[in-house]
Amino acid sequence: MFRTVKELVELAETEGIQLSEVMIRQEMDVKNKSREEIYEEMEKNLQVMEKAIEDALEGVQSVTGLTGGDAVLIQKYMKEKNPLSGNLMLDAVSKAMGTNEVNAAMGTICATPTAGSAGCVPGALFAVKEQLNPTREQMIRFLFTAGAFGFVVANNAFISGAAGGCQAEVGSAGAMAAAAIVEMAGGTPQQSSDAFAMTLKNMLGLVCDPVAGLVEVPCVKRNAAGSSLAIVSADMALAGVTSRIPCDEVIGAMYRIGKQMPSSLRETGEGGLADTPTGRLLKEKIFGMSV
Repeated sequence: MFRTVKELVELAETEGIQLSEVMIRQEMDVKNKSREEIYEEMEKNLQVMEKAIEDALEGVQSVTGLTGGDAVLIQKYMKEKNPLSGNLMLDAVSKAMGTNEVNAAMGTICATPTAGSAGCVPGALFAVKEQLNPTREQMIRFLFTAGAFGFVVANNAFISGAAGGCQAEVGSAGAMAAAAIVEMAGGTPQQSSDAFAMTLKNMLGLVCDPVAGLVEVPCVKRNAAGSSLAIVSADMALAGVTSRIPCDEVIGAMYRIGKQMPSSLRETGEGGLADTPTGRLLKEKIFGMSV
């Protein structure tokens, strides 16, 4: 059993196994289920992610009209132009945003770790899939690795915007994706830890300020940032760049920052972008009330 990233990495290194394997064994022990049953559960999550991305790339629209169609626009741009940030990066952005567009359109998604941050992990996974050509088992292990880091965050800080701002949601999700990318790319457990830390460090202080209190603006586009930062951090870690602040300390810092945030910046829809003139007008238009 592990409760910190340090313990997770030490278990993997001591036993000479992947981080995903540590998580799989823990799930088998905690849930008292076989490896096959644990795999089957995660396979179902992967299928949900796949379907959400497929639906998004066919085009979806939320009831409010605030979000939808941007994933398709990005794919079109990739085909017709020469993207400055590269096709892999933009593919992750498109699929991350698309997943959240499906969520906003009341479709089915897999919360990783929340609905509002559900695009980062699948966006990154299905983008790097085109380059790394993983087996189905490796894709499932990607989710176990991401889940291992999410487990640590959930037990030592928070993963909801209401509790700690968007740093706890998209910040955690992007960092989870970064750690999983590293393992899939053949990196070490410590490199996964560094990738996680570098991603979360760059999301510290991110507020949760949904316009009209809906998980649409700016949530969808923040998933784009989370998935792209995950890829950059994974590359840095694989190149040998390390985090000077240990991963668990970064998580601790995120927790303390979240506790210091005013309630207006923690999913209440009262501050930040929600409190801009346009944000207030959109709320009034959607709900028919003055704000």
